[in-house]
Amino acid sequence: MDNIGIVVDDLDAVVAFFIELGMELEGKMLIEGAWAARIVGFDDQRVDVAMLRCPGGRGRVELMKYHLPEAISGVPEDAPANTLGIRRIMFAVDDIDDVIDRVRAHGAELVGEVVQYEDSYRLCYLRGPEGIVVALAEELG
Repeated sequence: MDNIGIVVDDLDAVVAFFIELGMELEGKMLIEGAWAARIVGFDDQRVDVAMLRCPGGRGRVELMKYHLPEAISGVPEDAPANTLGIRRIMFAVDDIDDVIDRVRAHGAELVGEVVQYEDSYRLCYLRGPEGIVVALAEELG
């Protein structure tokens, strides 16, 4: 997999949230014109893009802020876990409590609670800026 794309309204806030999760900003750029629009089925487009990379890995998240055409809402920001579609991205973390504390400063809130699965993992879901849901997994032992 190369990347996951997420359309956002406040690009800077969402970039800051993913950086706090440990991702690294590869860069930002403006993509516009008919050539790019044809890929996604539009007549024209202008979109700010930020690409973030997982440290030490190849996985990336592409964040897009559409100016033309204007973005439209797809699902409610507080959609529950059983809503159809992509619901979350999971990150492996070394210290789940530390990450939760850090991302709360960016508006993140626990969806449920931190739970322990057997003697293997501590897990949780967080809802971040714009309703983006991420899961955290801390391997135990």
